[in-house]
Amino acid sequence: MSDRPLLRVVRGNPDDVELAALTAVVAAAAAASAATAPAPARRASWWSDRATALRAPLHPGDGAWRASALPR
Repeated sequence: MSDRPLLRVVRGNPDDVELAALTAVVAAAAAASAATAPAPARRASWWSDRATALRAPLHPGDGAWRASALPR
């Protein structure tokens, strides 16, 4: 564990009650931010993406490479 203190008083002379209140507020804020942080979304693997199976079939011929890029 670290030897550094969690909080450091820079000015003034807070009593024990004020330090306890400050500690409670900081702990509650940290817990609230951890609880509301969304989990990172996982992208589906390209191999398992079913949208690749929905594309139109490719047809050989003149201009087929150009037509394959056009929206349908």
